[in-house]
Amino acid sequence: MTLAVAALVVFWILEVLPGDPAATMLGISATPETIAALRTELGLDQPPVARFLGWITGMFSGQLGISYAYRVPVGGLIAERVAVTLPLAVLALMLASSIGIALGTLAASKANSVIDSVVMGVAQLGLAIPNFWFGLLFVLLFSVTLGWFPSGGFPGWSGGILPAFQALVLPALALALPQSAVLARLTRSSLLETMGEDYIRTARAKGLTRGQTLRRHALRNALVPVLTMMGLQFSFLVAGTIIMENVFALPGLGRLLVQAIGGHDLILIKNLVLLFVGAAVIVNAIVDIAYGYADPRLRVSRP
Repeated sequence: MTLAVAALVVFWILEVLPGDPAATMLGISATPETIAALRTELGLDQPPVARFLGWITGMFSGQLGISYAYRVPVGGLIAERVAVTLPLAVLALMLASSIGIALGTLAASKANSVIDSVVMGVAQLGLAIPNFWFGLLFVLLFSVTLGWFPSGGFPGWSGGILPAFQALVLPALALALPQSAVLARLTRSSLLETMGEDYIRTARAKGLTRGQTLRRHALRNALVPVLTMMGLQFSFLVAGTIIMENVFALPGLGRLLVQAIGGHDLILIKNLVLLFVGAAVIVNAIVDIAYGYADPRLRVSRP
């Protein structure tokens, strides 16, 4: 349902609202004959309902149309760029969750101590600095000064896993740090709330230390709101790739979208936007499934 509504909104904005998409794509210097020819090529001379149904039907059959700017099938163009954006977003999410949950757990285990104050101060700093600024700092430090990682570009997976991974480390880390700060604060507050439950006091009364109780009993139950935030963060990470791929000159979907907007490639734009929406829907469905593994009480019992 979400995808259907998103598809309808994207199609309505790009092709139905007042204005000629063909004239927009060709620019103000185009002649009426050229505009009419492009309208026929794009099927804009057909009714909006027929164009919308044709677009949706083409998506299910893999026929997404021909890119106006690149003059190649949109499906192949997107598939080529997904190989960069998807690993980048997944790596950033893994880094954000690992760093954020670890720091949040450390802060909760040392609540109201100097360590807690330092971790929360670092998290607040991470929230205040935008990801592209982290990216520029990483390029200056790790690429220009130390020479550990490339400053930009992508060698392709065919050039080897290690060079490709090195090209994604800095942008993924720059994307992950602000999100890890959010997860650290949320993990800390959720753990401290869980540590006040009756079963936690029972575990402490049985002789478990605070650290053992936190790791064995509290952490798993405190992960439900953290998982919710991780699902929301994936959407922010995918959106962040639009900026980060341009900072590091990565040939991914984010950079492709910027180029499509600059070239008025409406066919490519509407397919990319719907792809981003679909990715967010899929990740949120995965998060819903993960709830049951984090907290067995949330599983639906079947007869």
